[in-house]
Amino acid sequence: MTRAKTQKLIVPGGAQIFQRVYTRLGCQGRPPQFAVEFYPYANLMHTIRLKEECACVRLSDVLRGAPLVIFEAAAAILLSRIYRRHAPHELLAAYRRFTAAPHTRRRIAKLRGARGRRVQSSPNGAVYDLAPMFKKLNKVYFGGRLHRPRLGWSERTWRTQFGCFDPALDQIVMNRWLDRPIVPLFAVEYVLFHEMLHVKHPLRAAACGIEAHSREFRDEEKRYAHYERARKFLDRLP
Repeated sequence: MTRAKTQKLIVPGGAQIFQRVYTRLGCQGRPPQFAVEFYPYANLMHTIRLKEECACVRLSDVLRGAPLVIFEAAAAILLSRIYRRHAPHELLAAYRRFTAAPHTRRRIAKLRGARGRRVQSSPNGAVYDLAPMFKKLNKVYFGGRLHRPRLGWSERTWRTQFGCFDPALDQIVMNRWLDRPIVPLFAVEYVLFHEMLHVKHPLRAAACGIEAHSREFRDEEKRYAHYERARKFLDRLP
C-alpha cells in the first residue's frame, strides 16, 4: 500500500477522539497509542485490536462525513467492550439514531450490494434442497406471492445463527450445520420460513434503533405448523 493511499484512510483526529473517550470511560492505566483508519467493510462494523502498546482501530467508511458525536459513540462502543466499561447512554442513543436514519440505511445497502459476498453454493445441499422447500412454504404460508431470493448454504458452519437474509444481496443463506441427517425436515423448514418472513417484513426504524422482529413478524412466525417443536429441537441441537 502506498503512503498516499494510507493517508487517505486515516480518520482525521481519530486518535485524539479515542484518547478522550478512553479518559471519559474511566479506563485504568496508560492509554495505548491509537491508530484509527477507515476500512471498506461490507457493512456497518468496527474493530479494534490491541498489540502491546498500540491499538489498531478500523471504522467502517460508512462513517465518512458523520458528526463528531458518532465517532465518539463508535469509540465508546469499542473501548467499553475491551475495558469492560459502560458506554454513556447519550452516545449510544446518538449512534442508534444514526444507524436507523434512512440515508444511513441506504448507504449501507449500497455498499453491501457492492462489497458483500454472494452465496456461491447451490440450494441443493447434501441432505436438503432449499428450492422445493421454499416453493412449498411460499404456497402454504404466503399464497405463492413471496419473491424468491437467491438460496444457498453457508461455506462453513456458523456458530451464532441458523440462517440469514441479506436484502442488499437479495439472498437467503442457511447454516450448513443444518444440512445433516440428524436435523429433521421440520426444523430446517422453520429456519427457512423465518428467513422468508424477513423478506416479507423488512427492517424498520423503531424507538430502540432498527427493528428486525416486529410484533407482526413474531405473530406470523407462530403460524408455522411445527413452530414449538422446531424451536425446542433447535434449542437443544448439539
